[in-house]
Parts: sequence; structure tokens; C-alpha cells
Amino acid sequence: MSYLTIASDVTAEIEVKRSRFLCTLVRVEDEQAARAVVERLRKEHWDAGHHCSALRVGPPPHEVERSADDGEPAGTAGAPMLEVLRGAEVSDVVAVVTRWFGGTLLGAGGLVRAYGDAVRTALDGAGTLRRSLLREHVLELEHADAGRLESELRTRGIAILDTTYADRVSLTLGVPPAGEARLATALAELTGGSAETTVAGERWVDSLTT
Repeated sequence: MSYLTIASDVTAEIEVKRSRFLCTLVRVEDEQAARAVVERLRKEHWDAGHHCSALRVGPPPHEVERSADDGEPAGTAGAPMLEVLRGAEVSDVVAVVTRWFGGTLLGAGGLVRAYGDAVRTALDGAGTLRRSLLREHVLELEHADAGRLESELRTRGIAILDTTYADRVSLTLGVPPAGEARLATALAELTGGSAETTVAGERWVDSLTT
């Protein structure tokens, strides 16, 4: 299981008929963190007329989605912002578009385009990471074998999540559930069948997208 999130928090601004639309994208872990971002920006940009927002949190297909128009005509701000996040297939993110009115009414269609374009512009600058659910396998090794085996496992594309040194070396390996058979085969080849792992749990891990 995997999904995309933003690689970095960003801000981006566009101007439409002298109205300024400042989009702030922030990676968040839950709705509470997203609400805190909205409130922070509301205080920071106290002179703006609207602070519209959209958020997606959690892995699909059970991600939580919310949007708010913050005084703009219903459906002209939060909903189009959320659609842009959906289209980019990113989650664990809140988008807040702060608007300063420029004196010219944009109409419903103009607002939809402006709010959506502000989020698209910010996403272009944010980049993406892939979050993957990996199963943790702990491998206990003698110190004399650890360096070679760690290097070989990395070469075969197996993630080394942690390395702990004590009387023996403990490697925490991360593999997707579908890759456990490949891990077992690799260890059998590298150790002559003498090494076995212990499943320690699961964790979400970020990796760069290409």
C-alpha cells in the first residue's frame, strides 16, 4: 500500500483582476493539525477577506477529506481546491488560499478557476514523496558479517530502516508485504540459509518519486 504526499511545504501567489490569492500548502498528520494551520494563517494574514481551505489526510481509500469556502459563494473555493488535491493524488496535506479582494467581482466561474489555479501553482513547487507501508523485519548478525550483508541487501533494493550495535548487530529491514518472499530468498542466498528475521511491526516510510 502506498500513496503520494507533498515533498515540502510551500507558498505560491497568483493575481486575478487585482485580487491576490496566496496558497499555503502544508503537510499534516491529522485534521487537528490542519485546523491549526488555518488558524495560524488567519492570524498571520488578518487583513485578508477569506481563508479558504481543503485537506486530505490518510491513506486511500479511507482518506479524510474536508473543504471550507470561508465566506465565498458556496462551492466556489473549497470544493475546487479539494478537486485539485484529488487530481494530484496527494494526501496528508492542507491547502489554504488566502484572498485579498482587488475591487472587481470575479463571478462564480472566475472564483473556481482562481482558487484551483492557486493550489495548482503551489503543487508545482511542492514536489511529491511516496509513502509506503513496509513490514519491519529484524535481522540479528555477527559484527563480522553485518557490513557485507547490509551492503548486499541495499544493492538488492531492500530498505535498511535502522541499525543497532550491541553484542550483535541488529538490522531493521523494511519490505512491502508482497516483497517478503523476495527478502527470504535473498537472505537464503547470502547466508546459506543460516539467517532468519523476526517481524517487528509495520511503519510508513517516505521515498522520493521520479
